[in-house]
Amino acid sequence: MGTGVAGDARTPWIDTTFDFRSDADGGDPDRTSPTLRRYHQILWSKDLPCGRQFDLDTTTEWEYLHHRSDLGEFFLSSDAVIATYQEWISTRDLIAQMPEGDVDEFETLGYTIGGMMIFPSNRVDGAWTINMARGMHRSQIADRMDLTLECIRRYYDGDLDTPLGATLARYPEFFALFESFQGYVDYFLLNDLAPDGRVQFFLPFDGFNGRAVPEDAAQYAEFRNRSMEFVRRRNLRIEAWERHART
Repeated sequence: MGTGVAGDARTPWIDTTFDFRSDADGGDPDRTSPTLRRYHQILWSKDLPCGRQFDLDTTTEWEYLHHRSDLGEFFLSSDAVIATYQEWISTRDLIAQMPEGDVDEFETLGYTIGGMMIFPSNRVDGAWTINMARGMHRSQIADRMDLTLECIRRYYDGDLDTPLGATLARYPEFFALFESFQGYVDYFLLNDLAPDGRVQFFLPFDGFNGRAVPEDAAQYAEFRNRSMEFVRRRNLRIEAWERHART
C-alpha cells in the first residue's frame, strides 16, 4: 500500500494525541497548523479503491492540498468535524450548564487527528463548499460529522434530497474517486461511524426533521460521549493504519 510520504521507521509519523491548536499560532488550526497539514498529507496520500495512487501535494501556491493527474485535479482543505458548540452564541446557556472540564476535554480531543477531515475547497459557480454548507445548515447539520456522513451515504445511493445534497453534487469527480460509500468510509477510516454501512448517529435521528444541536444538558452529554468515543476509535484506527503502512 502506497502512502506517498516517507518516514523514519523508528519514529511514528502521526501522534494521535497531538492538539493542533498548539502549533496554530493562535489561528484556525485547519488553516495554520503545519502538523495537521502534514498529517493529512500522510494519511490521505495512498491507494484509491481502483488501485491508483492519490498523492497530495503541499507545494502548490495558495492551496492547502492539491492533486493533479489523469484522475483529475483536486483542491482540498481541512475541516474540524467534531462540533462542541462551545463558541456558538445560541448554545451559550446550554454550555454554561456543563462542567467546564467536560467541555474542554471534548474540545481537546476534537482537535486531534481523529476529529479532522478533508473536503474539496474549490467553490463551484460561487456556491458553498462542503465545509461552508456543513456550518451554514445550522438547524439540520450544525457541523456534525454523523449527519454529514449520512448525507454522503445518501449521495452514493443517488439521493440528493438532504441538506447537503446539492452541495455534494457539485463535486462528483471527488466522490467518484472512492467508487462507493463503503469505499469512502474505508479510505477516510470512518468505519467506527458506519460499521455496517449505516451511520451510527450521535443523537437519535429523525430524518433531518429535528434540530441538529442538542437541546438540553442530557442530550449534550449523550452527544459529547458518543462524539468522543468515535474520535477515540478513529484515532486507534489511524494508529493501526500507520503501523500497517510502515511495514
